[in-house]
Amino acid sequence: MAFILVIDDDLQLRATAVAILSGAKHEVLDIGDGSAAIKISRARPPDIVLTDIIMPEQDGIETILHFRKLMPDVKIIAMSGGGLIGTPDFLRIARKLGAHFALRKPFRATELISAVDSLLPDALNSCDVSSTRRMIG
Repeated sequence: MAFILVIDDDLQLRATAVAILSGAKHEVLDIGDGSAAIKISRARPPDIVLTDIIMPEQDGIETILHFRKLMPDVKIIAMSGGGLIGTPDFLRIARKLGAHFALRKPFRATELISAVDSLLPDALNSCDVSSTRRMIG
């Protein structure tokens, strides 16, 4: 079981991600913006951060940079549905700045679980959700 922080301004996406990750036996906390996530993480550092790129207040790129500076060992998964310059550009930038994975919205629950599992030591890996076909985003 890992402690995963889900950061996205879309409440429905957060709720879906929480349900999927909790169902895979992870402890999950969700929050709507990057600056609040940084503050919370100081009290309890997450094992994995799942962050959207396009958000008000503090975007995902800035959030990734803060996590890299404050917690260089935290695992990061970036996600984006696009924007003015397009999803591939945002996600490529996120990877260059330290995200371990970049997921393009919408993505399947199995893609999320696979990305999470690959970032954890074998002892922390979650259950098999290969039959899950739910889309996120």
